Amino acid sequence: MTELLSSDERNESLKNLSGWEEVEEGKAIRKEYKFDTFSEAFSFMTRIALFAEKTNHHPEWTNVYTKVHVRLTTHDCGGVSAKDITLALAMDEAAFAFLNPCMSDQSGLIF
Repeated sequence: MTELLSSDERNESLKNLSGWEEVEEGKAIRKEYKFDTFSEAFSFMTRIALFAEKTNHHPEWTNVYTKVHVRLTTHDCGGVSAKDITLALAMDEAAFAFLNPCMSDQSGLIF
């Protein structure tokens, strides 16, 4: 069974997560992502869905146009676990890639 993070462990983990907040008295964490287009939001969700399948830990989320609302909790332990922190970090990394695309001209690269 997955172990529940203590209050101190949750607070320390949240320091490393930008924009995530503890909700429901520590039973979950949540964040809203805002993308430029629906396609970016949906692509982000697709990328995370593959990661979630690989790690067997799935988010509770909704998508409305360019926004993705996320709530993470581990049902096995009834609150926030290391699995949620790992998934939150993966989401932040994926969102960063969508929101900060490479700006250099790569048209001359040969593959």
